[in-house]
Amino acid sequence: MATMVLQTRVSTGGTAASCSSSFMGLALSPARSLPFATLRRPLTISVELKRWERKEVKPNSLPVRQNLHVKVGDTVQVISGADKKKIGEVARVYTHNSKIIVKNVNLKTKHVKGKAEGETGQIVQIEAPIHSSNVMLYSKEAKVASRVGHKVVEGGKKVRYLLKTGEIIDSTEEWKKTNKKEKLLPQLM
Repeated sequence: MATMVLQTRVSTGGTAASCSSSFMGLALSPARSLPFATLRRPLTISVELKRWERKEVKPNSLPVRQNLHVKVGDTVQVISGADKKKIGEVARVYTHNSKIIVKNVNLKTKHVKGKAEGETGQIVQIEAPIHSSNVMLYSKEAKVASRVGHKVVEGGKKVRYLLKTGEIIDSTEEWKKTNKKEKLLPQLM
């Protein structure tokens, strides 16, 4: 929005003053110099992310996937947070941010609109993700939470086991289903 200034001219005779304004039939003229200087530089906003907020990326800008100690179907116990001591099964794993969804743990209330016209909305409880470091694998037989270890069993298969009880978590059949390298081997032969 341009600023308009009324210009008045005073004659040297001192008796007659002529005024040029839109009221006298003349157009207003824009101001020639503004009382303040305007800067027309591009605005750059730099936001520094904290070290724990930065995500590692590969050269193609995709996030680096994290190897987690839990997999879908594992029974885990929550060791910290509001749902501490709760036991549940892992429903989903997010490897890009190391979060997991455990059934009936970290329930959040979500208000959902009705899909059809005239249909009323609902209040639904959903399981929100929690960080994988907040859970430990749980042994149903010994009823104890334990850290996980890796060992090679006869036949050269690498399996996960509970350190406290020695219980093997992965059977060799389940390991074949989840291991991508072993999925490709039967197809090549």
